[in-house]
Amino acid sequence: MSGAGESGVEEAYAGPGRPPQDRRQFFVKLLWIGIWLAFMGAPVTDVVKGDHTAWARALGALGLVVFVAAYLVLVFRHTSKALARTKVLATIAFLGALAVTLSLTLGTPWLVLFVYVAVSAGATLPMRLAARLIPLTTGVLVLIGLTGDHPREVITALVFPALLGGFAMTGVRQMIRTTIELREARATVAQLAANEERLRLARDLHDLLGHSLSLITLKSELAGRMLPDHPDRAAAQIADIEQVCRQALVDVRDAVTGYRRPTLPGELAGARTALAAAGIASAVPAQAPEDVPGQQEEVLAWGLREAVTNVVRHSGARHCTVTLTPRQTLAGPLLELCVADDGRGPSGTRAGNGLSGIAERLAAVDGTLSTDPAPGGKGFALTLRVPVALGSAE
Repeated sequence: MSGAGESGVEEAYAGPGRPPQDRRQFFVKLLWIGIWLAFMGAPVTDVVKGDHTAWARALGALGLVVFVAAYLVLVFRHTSKALARTKVLATIAFLGALAVTLSLTLGTPWLVLFVYVAVSAGATLPMRLAARLIPLTTGVLVLIGLTGDHPREVITALVFPALLGGFAMTGVRQMIRTTIELREARATVAQLAANEERLRLARDLHDLLGHSLSLITLKSELAGRMLPDHPDRAAAQIADIEQVCRQALVDVRDAVTGYRRPTLPGELAGARTALAAAGIASAVPAQAPEDVPGQQEEVLAWGLREAVTNVVRHSGARHCTVTLTPRQTLAGPLLELCVADDGRGPSGTRAGNGLSGIAERLAAVDGTLSTDPAPGGKGFALTLRVPVALGSAE
């Protein structure tokens, strides 16, 4: 039952079968376990108020403490590969044996321990093995329950929690495992993308500078041989070297500018991340229109970055909507970018270099900028429009 609250896999949380990595994870996990240990109320009440001898109560309390301790050890276990399965099976077997002993000696209130055994099996064992142990545990619960008072009520109250709790935890465990694998796959994809980008940069630099540097080396050697006897011809070679160097510098600057130029897909992804980090609910397009000419795309990307920055820093908004809409006007087709929030409105946005810079960039591509109240009259909407015929490259 400890796993019922552990279905969310967050960076600050350790799921079933995963050891806490820091103090915060430890106490968060302990909180969830403590909540589900409230179902131990029946055996605790039986120890305190049951019709037992002093020795039976003492042994029952000791057995309950040992059961809970073993259960916690299992939940907080460290999953070292070789011995993990053996330790887990041994702990579950010990819990099962203790549940049988306490139920047979102290009565039906202790049958709830079998629910914890079933949940432990579902939370810690592979699906195939858990699918066998959970029904087995439930069967033992039923057999012992038939020997006690009011067997129908006891079995009805505990069989379904044992089965459902155990199999639910197998699903939670599988979901956590899938989520972890997905995160690892995303990290791998990101690493491969970074490697591909480095390779592309290396190829571009080689193509840009390889020929130029070879030519500079050749002309330098030639100028060195001409210098003593033909200084005028050596000077001509040196002038050629200067020209090649200047052109190589221009090529490198153009290449670096291309790498630095923001893109709409990249800024849309950045907007989602920035708004989520600021605790602002957002609706951001998953994709940008294709074949937007490079200069217009750069202007919209810069505008989107500045608008989202203003929303995060100054608006106090709870929700932000980003839209990219192709429109047909009398002046021709255009692409409209709108960033609207439900914050303080124009008073929450400081006039400064940001909006002025956006306006200047838009003017260079015959675009327009407008600032209006957001739809509904609350908040602020920043709208950029650039003329663009989608489907045509620059």
